Amino acid sequence: MAYKTIVVHCDAHKTVNRQLDVATELTSRFGAHLVGLYARRPFDSPNYYNIDVPMGPLFEVYERAANAEQAAAQAAFEKSIKGKHLPAEWRVVDGYEDDELTVTARYADLLVLSHSNPKNVTTTPADLPETVALATGRPVLVVPEIEAVRPPGRVVMLCWNASRESARAASDALPFLKAAEQVSVVVVDPQASVNGHGAEPGADAATWLARHGINVTVQREVAPDADVGTVILSRAADLGVDLIVMGVYGHSRVREFVLGGVSRTVLRSMTVPVLMAH
Repeated sequence: MAYKTIVVHCDAHKTVNRQLDVATELTSRFGAHLVGLYARRPFDSPNYYNIDVPMGPLFEVYERAANAEQAAAQAAFEKSIKGKHLPAEWRVVDGYEDDELTVTARYADLLVLSHSNPKNVTTTPADLPETVALATGRPVLVVPEIEAVRPPGRVVMLCWNASRESARAASDALPFLKAAEQVSVVVVDPQASVNGHGAEPGADAATWLARHGINVTVQREVAPDADVGTVILSRAADLGVDLIVMGVYGHSRVREFVLGGVSRTVLRSMTVPVLMAH
């Protein structure tokens, strides 16, 4: 497996260069094709709309704002690829970001987007990373808003709990894991069972990875008060990790997505990129 098509979400936020820097570096590293995707949100008439008030002025305001955001996103994308000689394309689609990214990512190997900060004033949904990760069926690389010390993938932490989701994440992350200098398989509060961890939790996963030529170690942790997410973030800092790989847990109720506690904690406080898969 290799990442040969990488999609990066482009918006008009001032930190868009963070995910663009990561996406262009990965495109060069893996010899991939880069797709910059901008989703142009449709015009929504206000719920309080009075039929006696002309709709035209409201639509003009929307049109000006949408054009300005699209132009800013495209300018950022074009700046990020300038002089890098990467196979790349710019796409504009009409629709909501979560819907369009979910569908587009299914025809790619990796989706790169930004960690959403609910305090930001932006049209991008605050829960975009987890919504897309739960729905698309492809790995999603979430980039924090703080600037990375180095490109992701030299020192990797694989969060392993012997579940379907963690197995999917490990498989989806193989291009990173194979190229890493160090991979730590971290298991927190493991319980041996016939349907999960074996007698030595993490050992089976490490053996599988070692057969791929991956330099891997196993680290078992205990989470006080079942605060697994905090333990993961703490060990990532201790080990100098630049990429966390984890399965994302949740379910959907119509269009409402609900994440598990570990995923929420990691996404809320992440300081390095996180590759998620469901």
